[in-house]
Amino acid sequence: MKTRIYSVLVENRSGVLCKVAGLFSRRCFNIDSLAVGETDDPATSRMTIVSSGDERTIEQIEKQLNKKLDVIKVNTYAERQCIAREMMLIKIKYNKNNRREIMELCEIMKVDIVDMSRHYMMLQICDTPERVKLLIDMLHTVSIVEVARTGTVALAKCCENDEG
Repeated sequence: MKTRIYSVLVENRSGVLCKVAGLFSRRCFNIDSLAVGETDDPATSRMTIVSSGDERTIEQIEKQLNKKLDVIKVNTYAERQCIAREMMLIKIKYNKNNRREIMELCEIMKVDIVDMSRHYMMLQICDTPERVKLLIDMLHTVSIVEVARTGTVALAKCCENDEG
């Protein structure tokens, strides 16, 4: 199984997200992550879709996306071809025994403590999807109360001979 990141530039109108999600659903392709946002041009949005499958599935996803009328451009990236980031807020319950350990972990992983009360902390991380998952794994020794993740956003790496 290979993982691919599809960066899909679409027309910014209602129903486009539903059409793209329907394409995946009808063909039984799984969406591992989906993030959508307006670009610098209010008429267009960028969908970043992470999906996995064999070589045939990956080719089919790209072909089917390109057939959609609302789709302007599709770029498909292997993980090494792009810069990918994900943002997560995670609320944890802490006590005096593990507070210092959590704060040290935050310092090591460059995680911000964005809210805090007597028994709860809310942490924020913006990093690669792998490091976001690593943080979750490392916090399983404490009580995770709630998690909100954005999904992956990605752009192609900059190349010296690129013009755009």
